[in-house]
Amino acid sequence: MTRDELKIGKTGVLMGGLSAEREVSLASGAAVLQALLARGYDAVAIDVDRDLPQVLAREGVEVAFIALHGRYGEDGAVQGTLELMGIPYTGSGVLASALAMNKIFAKQVFAASGLTVTPYRVLRRGEALETGTLGFSYPLVVKPSQEGSSVGVSIVKSADVFPAALETAFRYDREILVERFVKGREIQVGILDDRAMGAIEIVPKNEFYDYEAKYTDGMAEHICPPVLAPELYRRLLAEGEKAHRALGCSGHSRVDFLVTEAGECFLLEVNTLPGMTSLSLLPEIAQKEAGIGFEELVERILLSASLKIGAGD
Repeated sequence: MTRDELKIGKTGVLMGGLSAEREVSLASGAAVLQALLARGYDAVAIDVDRDLPQVLAREGVEVAFIALHGRYGEDGAVQGTLELMGIPYTGSGVLASALAMNKIFAKQVFAASGLTVTPYRVLRRGEALETGTLGFSYPLVVKPSQEGSSVGVSIVKSADVFPAALETAFRYDREILVERFVKGREIQVGILDDRAMGAIEIVPKNEFYDYEAKYTDGMAEHICPPVLAPELYRRLLAEGEKAHRALGCSGHSRVDFLVTEAGECFLLEVNTLPGMTSLSLLPEIAQKEAGIGFEELVERILLSASLKIGAGD
């Protein structure tokens, strides 16, 4: 639909929030707000806190562009608030957001949909785990079940550092994942309007694509499009769309894979609210693979805003 047909009213750009990714969200939100203002929209920044409903009502917000990252932003909490208030919003709905944010349930959905995920075990706070019972050996990946931007993630190469990795992950969640480490290329598929636009390969200077590599200029090389055999590239795009659909996502997302030398595609996660900063991957994929500039990308995401409950995600 066009901008005139939708009659976009005052738009609140939801940013900041209460998660460990607050600073990144503020950067995403500022970039989105600038793009909307440049396109002539009546838009205002909303720094999300627990008084969000009162602030939205006071500001007269009619549409929400969600530029939040992490807990209380990507996990369905804000989406549920907006549904209750009858305010259309960008991105996926309550259920899809909650599923994507919870890596444990997401892996179960992906596996049930025929997508390949890394072998893993779930560990809950207070439980003991002997690495010899995992069914896979070092190196391991330890991560919280509900954080993004690689917050709390460790690569564990030996038993002596395993307890410290568990302690780090448990700072962020009561349930964590212990996964088999897969050596592969880090490739992300960008989704817009529920279709794959293209993909990008990340070559981090750190051991993996961690928080520093994601948000520090010069800490990762971006290769867009990635150098892959045409058949493998097409398969990645198709599996990216399949993962997006499997969780019931809508609008835009970024789907992260590890691709091995043998051509295996291990699905890591779906990001329902991917970053929109100057170093973010979705805008780069849009520009280089689909010819969509940042302002146009932001506008297209805004024009997809809707209420999801009762209409399907």
